[in-house]
Amino acid sequence: MASVNSREWRAVCEKFLRSQELSEKESRKDPENDPFRSKYEARELLKEIYCFLKNVDADESEEEEEGEEEDGQCEQSESEGGEAAGGRTHPGDSRAGLRAAKLGVVEYYLGVNHIETEELSAGEEHLMSCVKLLEKCAVTRENVSLCIQARNQLGILWAGRDETEKAQGFLETAKSIYVRYMKEDGQPPLDLVDFFVVEQEAPSQQERMRRFEMVYTHTLYYLAQVYKNLEQYEKAGQYCHSTLQRQLKFSQFVPLEWAINAAALSQYYITKTRYMEARHCLAAANVIAGLAGEVPSEAAAKESEVEYEKREQLRQKRAEIARCWIKYCRNLLEDAKKLLEDNIGELDLDRQEEMLRARRDEEEEKERGRKSAVLFDSSDTFDSICRQEEKVSSVLPLIFEEASAIFLVGQGYVAQAKEYFEMDGHVTDHIEILQDHSALFKALAFFEERLERRCKMHKRRVDILEPICKDLNPQYYLLICRQLQFELAETFNEMMDLKLAVADKQDQPDAHTIKKLNHLCTSSIKYYQMFLDSIRSPEGKFPEKLEDDLLRPALAAKFRVARLQSKIITTNLNAQLENLNHSLDSYNFVVQYCEENPEAKKAVETELELSEEMVSLLPMKINRIKSKLASSN
Repeated sequence: MASVNSREWRAVCEKFLRSQELSEKESRKDPENDPFRSKYEARELLKEIYCFLKNVDADESEEEEEGEEEDGQCEQSESEGGEAAGGRTHPGDSRAGLRAAKLGVVEYYLGVNHIETEELSAGEEHLMSCVKLLEKCAVTRENVSLCIQARNQLGILWAGRDETEKAQGFLETAKSIYVRYMKEDGQPPLDLVDFFVVEQEAPSQQERMRRFEMVYTHTLYYLAQVYKNLEQYEKAGQYCHSTLQRQLKFSQFVPLEWAINAAALSQYYITKTRYMEARHCLAAANVIAGLAGEVPSEAAAKESEVEYEKREQLRQKRAEIARCWIKYCRNLLEDAKKLLEDNIGELDLDRQEEMLRARRDEEEEKERGRKSAVLFDSSDTFDSICRQEEKVSSVLPLIFEEASAIFLVGQGYVAQAKEYFEMDGHVTDHIEILQDHSALFKALAFFEERLERRCKMHKRRVDILEPICKDLNPQYYLLICRQLQFELAETFNEMMDLKLAVADKQDQPDAHTIKKLNHLCTSSIKYYQMFLDSIRSPEGKFPEKLEDDLLRPALAAKFRVARLQSKIITTNLNAQLENLNHSLDSYNFVVQYCEENPEAKKAVETELELSEEMVSLLPMKINRIKSKLASSN
């Protein structure tokens, strides 16, 4: 082969570097009508290099064959088998081994080139050629980085074809090659460009190691995606966390991108009720997002398109992180509520006291839990992350004061998220934030023992949701309108029950209290009825058979309307009779629907049982009122 310092070899190196420049830089400037022009030019250069290497190989292979046989066998990769190029095995640092590695590098870049120009089969063929060239010497300082990168690309290729398990195989092999290399050697391996640069231009040892670690970080990132697609969420979460951790450790990240990925990972931890890890991810997201700089002013954004785009990106990503914080606070409160509520949804005081006692005994356990949690250990950011974490608890709240502190953090992020996700331009996002805000108030109200204050919290929910519900066009936002109508109906119903509980403590409710109760009652009926009307056909007909996602909500709404109609307070007997008849009709609807559709019974067991009872009792009450009316006439 030509000497590494010869003019001929320098020309080959220049071709290689030119192919890199065409692929990575100049291709970005290619016209829309010829989008792969630079890629095709790079391909031709790579083909020329390949031909040169093959010609040299043909000239030299015979004279080296004897020496190579005496050099011994290179240890075979545990996870793969197969024959090296030409059926012979070459140590990675032998002349023949280095020739094979150089051919492998060219095959690799030809494979990537074909994939980038959407010629996937040809790309796969080149990548597999690369793998086969080196498969008996995969775990050597010369080949390890190339072998991992080739498998990374094959993993991406097969994942794109929805062959997830095949992608998993390549990526797991890439991981095992890295682990084995680090265990057996661990020194900075050769980078792909090392084979085509003169010695004085080669990367430093430190740079080689940095690039190698980046390659493995990509392996873990792709594994996270693969396991997510396989619905193995535990493994996906672990690989995602490891990826983020390594990106921090080796300073291989784009701040906003990293922050968004960390915030997204927090949502996985929330589903597993691992709030310490979830909070850590969100705190880290806040800190790393801060590294992207200050949000440009509105005035600066108007003067410069670059500043405008930066402003929009920063505002959007930070608002998205804020929304993840809202979900964190909401779920923390709601999970605590589930733990503390009794069988009618009220705070179980005995359970609360028991858990408070247990918590006092678990402070040391909590500290051990923190030490065993998977945390980001970057020394540059750890203190800043800890300061963010101190602003909100990761422990389920047991008393109102603890719940209130979490609520206030969540409410602060609601305000931050709404600054970007405004109603104008972000309708569905804005409404979801309002729904989360309402849910925060609902969860907080559970911890409030004073009924009047609890009622005021539910009133805040009405104030948040009712204006939107009135303004939204159901023709375009039917599902959201239904959600808002049902939640408002439930909220007015809850407020009425609370007001009734307060009124029961009085000897005789006054006219103002009665008016208030009736207003809450009719408001709840109104929104339940709006929800039910939204299910009707354009001709106004209620469906004979309800869809699965509407079955329980619709029957529950009918049941609650029946209950509410009988709760309206009036001294007018005719009005009482009318209300009770409406109530009976609604109870009858639930009973008859379940008789005609027996599969519906399981969805509304409690409501059906009470409806059947009321269908037998209400006629007697109605008859008594009719008798009073007849006698008064």
